[in-house]
Amino acid sequence: MDDDDSHRRPEGVSDETVEALGSLSKALETTECARGHLFAFHQHTGAADFELDRAVELLRAGGHPELAERVRTEILGRNVIPGHWTFQIVDAYDRTYYQPFRDLEREAVARLAAGRRHLYEAELKEVRRTRNHPDHTSRPDRPRA
Repeated sequence: MDDDDSHRRPEGVSDETVEALGSLSKALETTECARGHLFAFHQHTGAADFELDRAVELLRAGGHPELAERVRTEILGRNVIPGHWTFQIVDAYDRTYYQPFRDLEREAVARLAAGRRHLYEAELKEVRRTRNHPDHTSRPDRPRA
């Protein structure tokens, strides 16, 4: 498929199908954002856990060995939910939700729109752009049209 057709609706694809694929894509994009927050949760929790090493050292140096030991044994390296560190949560999310969702969205686009992605957005762009304006060209490889 050449670049000119990559976002053009294939013949016979209905408005409802284009809108449904757009909605499915939007839902997947929202899931991508949620996944990003999950990775941020993973990284922030790990950073906090490593900072506890410093807190333990400083508590000991400050004359608070009992509190230092409690932080070391009760919080440092602790599961965030029973049996799970954050990497296990990320892995489970990817395996049980994200990958199946992503695979189904790709299958739907392949089956219903000949693999052409973002048809809804491409058609919306055509409706909203200003013709003959240099910053509103129809495609990246075209000057004004």
